[in-house]
Amino acid sequence: MAPHSHYFDIPRPRTFLQKMSLRTGAEIITFLQLINKVSGLYGLLALLTGAHLSGLQLSMYLYSTIALLATVYLYKHIRLQSPFQVLLLAHLYALDSVVNALYTAFFGIAWFYVLAAHPSESSAPGASGITENAGFTSPKYNVSSVEVVAAPAGGIQGGQNAVAVGQGTPSGSTGLGAAVFQGSSIMSITLISGFWALRVYFVFIMLAFARQCLRQHIAANASSAAWYTSTNPTEAAQSLAENPFADGKEEGNGWQGKVGRAMLSGAPQYWLGADEDGEWMRGVGGKFKKSTQLAPPGVNERERRRRSGTGPPAPPRELRGPVLADLQEVR
Repeated sequence: MAPHSHYFDIPRPRTFLQKMSLRTGAEIITFLQLINKVSGLYGLLALLTGAHLSGLQLSMYLYSTIALLATVYLYKHIRLQSPFQVLLLAHLYALDSVVNALYTAFFGIAWFYVLAAHPSESSAPGASGITENAGFTSPKYNVSSVEVVAAPAGGIQGGQNAVAVGQGTPSGSTGLGAAVFQGSSIMSITLISGFWALRVYFVFIMLAFARQCLRQHIAANASSAAWYTSTNPTEAAQSLAENPFADGKEEGNGWQGKVGRAMLSGAPQYWLGADEDGEWMRGVGGKFKKSTQLAPPGVNERERRRRSGTGPPAPPRELRGPVLADLQEVR
C-alpha cells in the first residue's frame, strides 16, 4: 500500500458484477446505451406528428441522436480493443452520464413544479411541454375535491339544478413539498436514485476496460520495460509508463494524438501509473509480465521442434556437403 491515502482515487474494478470480464461488461453497457439513445430519434420524429417541443426537449433529442451515432461507430472497437477508440468511448460515456444527470435534474424540477402549481402558471424549464404532452387536462381551477349541490328547479317540470362547487386544498398540503413527498413521487425518486447509482458503477467499468486496453497496448509496444519492472515499490508507484499518444509516436500524430493526450492528462496516474501495491502489470492480469521471465526465443524454438519431432531447420544450400548416391540394400 502506498503511503498516501487512496480514498479519492478512481475505483479500478477487475470484473463486471464479480462474474464477467470487463470486456463483456463494456459490451453490455454500450448496448444499453444504444437502446437509451434511440429515444432521440423518436423525439425528432414526434415533430412530424405536430407535437410541440420546448427548446430544452429539442436540445436533448438532438444530443441523443448525435450520441447514438458516435456510440454505434465506436461499438465495434470494443472487440478490437483499439486503445484510442475504447478510450474515447469511455470518456464519451462518462460525459454523457453528466449531461443526462443535468437533463434529469431540469426535467425533475419542472415536473414537481407542474404538480405543485397550476400547469399554465408554472415557469420551470420544460413545463410547457410537460403540460401539453404528459396527459394533463389543464383545469381552470386547482381544487382538491368537488362537491355537487342540488337545488329544486323552477318551472312546470319537476327536477333539480346541480352545481359543482370546488373545495380548496387543506392547509399544509399545498406547494412544492406536497408534490415531492407524496407517495408516488417518493417511489420515483428512489428508483431514479438507484438507477443513477448503477450508472456510476457502469462509468467505472467503462473506464477500467479502457485502462486495461491501453495498458495492454503499452506493454506490447513499449520500447523499454524498465518502468514496470522496477524492484523499488515506491519508485514504481510514482513513475508513469510512456504515453502512447506522446509527440513523435505513431499514435501521437494528428488530431488523434492531441485528443489522446487530452484524455490522459486528466488523470495520468490512473491511466499510466502503477497500482496501489506498486505493481504495474496487475491491471492486465500479468499476461505480459510472464513473457519477460521466459527463456530466450531460441531455446523455445528448439524445444518446440523437439516435441513435435520436426528437428532443426535444414542448413542453407551453400553450406551443404556433396550429395552421396542413395544406395539401396539388396538381399
